Amino acid sequence: MLTLAPSGRRAWVGAYHSPMTRLPSLGPRGEGWVLIQGVLLVLVVAAGWSLGPDWAGPLRLSGIVVGIGLIAVGIVLAVRGAVDLRGALTPLPRPREDAALVESGAYSFVRHPIYGGLILAAFGWAIGQASIVAIALAVALAAFLRVKSAREEAWLEQRFPAYAAYRARTPRLIPWPRRSGG
Repeated sequence: MLTLAPSGRRAWVGAYHSPMTRLPSLGPRGEGWVLIQGVLLVLVVAAGWSLGPDWAGPLRLSGIVVGIGLIAVGIVLAVRGAVDLRGALTPLPRPREDAALVESGAYSFVRHPIYGGLILAAFGWAIGQASIVAIALAVALAAFLRVKSAREEAWLEQRFPAYAAYRARTPRLIPWPRRSGG
C-alpha cells in the first residue's frame, strides 16, 4: 500500500516495507539481515582459510602486515562501538524500544562502528590470507552492510528525531579523516 511519508513523498507501508525506505525489513526486527550478514562473514573467513594464497613473495609479506593492521583496527572499532552502545546493543538492526540514541565514543566518529569494524577486519583477513575470492567476498560484505545500514537508519530516524542531524554530521561506516573547512 502506498501512503504519504512525513516528507510528502510516497512510501511503501506494509509487512515488508516501512515508511521512508523501500528496503525490506526481513523480519519484525530485521532478523533476515543478521542471517545474511552472518553467512557473508563465514564465507569471507572460509575463502581466506581455504582459497589462497593467490600471491607470494614480498607482496604476500606486505599483505600479512597490512592485513594484521586492518584486523586490529577493525576489532578495536567494533568492540568500542559495542561497548559504547551499552544497554542499547542488539544484533538486530531495528533499535530496541528502551534504547537511547548514542552519539558519543566511537559513534562520534562514525554512525556504524561495528559494521565499519567488520568491514576493516574482513578486508584485513582477505588481504592477509592473499585470497582474491575472500577480497571479493569482503567487497560483497561491505556493499551488504552499506545497504543494511540504510535499512537500520530508516528505523533509527523513525525512533529518534535527532538522528537526521547526527547523520548529516557523521560518516556512515569508516571514520575517514575530516576535511577542515577552508
